Amino acid sequence: MIRILYILVFCLWYLLSLFPLRLLYLLSDGLYFLVYYGIRYRRPLVRKNLTESFPEKTQDEIIQIEKKFYAWFCDYVVETVKLFSMSKKTMEKRMRFKGMEQVGQSVDKGLSCVVYLGHYCNWEWITSLPLAVGDKAICAQIYHVLENKAFDKLFFYLRGRMGAVSIPMAETLRRLVKYRNEKQPVVMGFIADQTPFWNNIHYWTNFLHHDTPVLTGTERIAKQINYAVYYMDVRRECRGCYVAEFKLLTETPKEYEDYQLTEMYMRALENTIRRAPQYWLWTHNRWKRTRAEWERIIDPVTKKMRC
Repeated sequence: MIRILYILVFCLWYLLSLFPLRLLYLLSDGLYFLVYYGIRYRRPLVRKNLTESFPEKTQDEIIQIEKKFYAWFCDYVVETVKLFSMSKKTMEKRMRFKGMEQVGQSVDKGLSCVVYLGHYCNWEWITSLPLAVGDKAICAQIYHVLENKAFDKLFFYLRGRMGAVSIPMAETLRRLVKYRNEKQPVVMGFIADQTPFWNNIHYWTNFLHHDTPVLTGTERIAKQINYAVYYMDVRRECRGCYVAEFKLLTETPKEYEDYQLTEMYMRALENTIRRAPQYWLWTHNRWKRTRAEWERIIDPVTKKMRC
């Protein structure tokens, strides 16, 4: 059954992806009216997130950001579908990377790189990074295995079309140690703005006016294996055109105190979001876990959930 579903969805998405982007954007325009005005997909959550994140903005300003977000979100959907058949040449024109010289210098020094990202702009197109890096290093990304096996297989294929390697989160450290032992340089992307599970909460910070639990695994891995640490600052130049700039945070992560690199990432991401808030994934229930609830259910000694 899973295989049949995978084949059906794959064929449908592939055929749809054969349409030119200009036609897919017309589809996106129609999808916007359906999602925003018809289905009203997660509109209360998006409004709540935006209002609490930007208390200095008026209600009219919040609504304008909200509408721009849903318009971009529908563009993201059709752009992701287009990835099924987009040529590498076209992708290189539409998804450009800056700061590659600095990354190359890190690799030439024998350093692999971890790259902090957020759910900002089109993170699926960022899997085209191997086209810019070439043979200097393996490009990989960490991903959550989806519960639906058919869609998990679908996105695994999609994210590997341009040469990137997808690594399940549970295998992260083992795979990176393997690359290190083989002296194989790697540029590893971590989308680290997700909500951690209760047992994985070790650090809280103020992020967009919220007391926010954050993932700290990227920092721990960088320190343990001594990777250069970058932040990827993404901009949308126009519809279907993005620029992702590598910004070096450090090549000596072990010199930083615990959670200092995590804090640097959160501040950089917040600045990116404030610059153009409509391109962040506001439909995600980012602040569903509170410090009060965490303190209630987590034992302060064992750092595990109370029975």
